[in-house]
Amino acid sequence: MSVPALSPSESVLLIGATGATGKNVLRDLLASNHFSRVVEAGRRVTPAESLQDVTGKEKLTQKTIDFEKLEESGLKDEKVDAIVIVLGTTKAKAGSAQAFEKIDREYIINAAKAAKTGDPKQRIVYLSSMGANANSSFLYARCKGLTEQGLAALYSDCIFFRPGLLKEAGRGERRLTEAIYGKCKELAKAIALAAAQGSANLAPEALATKEDPQKEGLSPYWVVTNKGCFGLSRLWK
Repeated sequence: MSVPALSPSESVLLIGATGATGKNVLRDLLASNHFSRVVEAGRRVTPAESLQDVTGKEKLTQKTIDFEKLEESGLKDEKVDAIVIVLGTTKAKAGSAQAFEKIDREYIINAAKAAKTGDPKQRIVYLSSMGANANSSFLYARCKGLTEQGLAALYSDCIFFRPGLLKEAGRGERRLTEAIYGKCKELAKAIALAAAQGSANLAPEALATKEDPQKEGLSPYWVVTNKGCFGLSRLWK
């Protein structure tokens, strides 16, 4: 599969490639005609044997990073045009609310900061969640909302995906239907395409809404929900 190129020879950084959605996003970014270089970074990276049949695997650079020592990661040196973050966890997996926020908010914002080059055209695409709200009384929704704000304080070109809850998909915690796996794949296609397009060229099928937090230091950002995810994914060829 491939995506029509908008401006070939761009580069993209993917953080969270080993998760249920991330593994599909990695394949789609590699298959895209738009990106000539794909950098995968994480605490662990995709095993080589999992990439044997993947189109575009020759474009891939892998970096193992320590989220506690991101100043040593060299992410800024990659000088990527787009950053895609699909990293996430749950309170149960993290072990506590504090650990959850550290992974799901601090690590994400700090990684985005470490990869920032200062180029105003550099863009970020983040997999958030339905109901994300920095003022929510619920930990998960509040953490996602605060993460969005943290990214909007760093970048002027932000696209945030807020799909329905898929946080357990593909993690073996319960038996899942084929429909859930299909949704992960469709979501991944939409994310990969949004990374190539950026907010200025985001297809109308994304049904994206512009949100302006009206808060000092925060840039307006674009939000894509379930309908937009499926609309974008149908453009994938």
